[in-house]
Amino acid sequence: MSTVVFLGGGRITSAMLAGLRLNRSKDRLIVHDRNARKMRQLQRRYRAIPEANLHRAVERADLLILAVRPESVKELLNTIGDIDRPLLAISVAAGVPLQLLQKYLGPPVRWARAMPSPVCRSGRGLTGLTFPRTLPAIDRKRARDFFSCFGQVVEIPETKFDAFTVTYSSSHGYHALATLAKAARKLGLDRPTALLAAAHALADGITAWREGEHSLQSLLNEAATPGGIASTTIAAMDAAGYPRAVRKGLQAGLNRARANARK
Repeated sequence: MSTVVFLGGGRITSAMLAGLRLNRSKDRLIVHDRNARKMRQLQRRYRAIPEANLHRAVERADLLILAVRPESVKELLNTIGDIDRPLLAISVAAGVPLQLLQKYLGPPVRWARAMPSPVCRSGRGLTGLTFPRTLPAIDRKRARDFFSCFGQVVEIPETKFDAFTVTYSSSHGYHALATLAKAARKLGLDRPTALLAAAHALADGITAWREGEHSLQSLLNEAATPGGIASTTIAAMDAAGYPRAVRKGLQAGLNRARANARK
């Protein structure tokens, strides 16, 4: 049995633990967090083992998952200090590059980066992985196997990692669902019907594309007949600045990720 230690007991750790338990992971799962209440909650919900002592937590790890806020990474890794044995560590801190991770906590620790989606709690997550060129194949496989426990895994060069991070977030879907349903309610639909209609428009349509054989453009053409209601709706959204708003949002997120790298 392998021991996976999570440093940080926040939302993404909770989502990963849920996905691992859903997949009946055989790993021993340990969580360290400064907040004792968070550790108790994760122990109760997912049978994670709490470890209040940072150094004891790290000593027990076969795989270390760094899951703290980007601004806390440097302080935490400096507190850990030197490690005297080989250890694979994977950071899920957005925007913090491998170069900084290796600077704060270097060999014999071997670093990789991951960006798992909170949707991993349902087993339908998507995780981006990036590795330094020198990372051994056995460590790459360990990382891929771990994150594939709760969904699809895609490997991305680190130069593209921030762009992936701002694009893949499930927050886009939730935000679109809330916005579409709110607009539908203003047209007179009750809340349950508005949410049902909006969820079908987004989730069911996208699932049909992912699981089918038709191209996105062909499905769009099928759903939005020229001169019809759907095409009129789409044209009005585009004219109101929808594509520009999406581009500006992604760029703002990318700028924030790059600011994390400079901290």
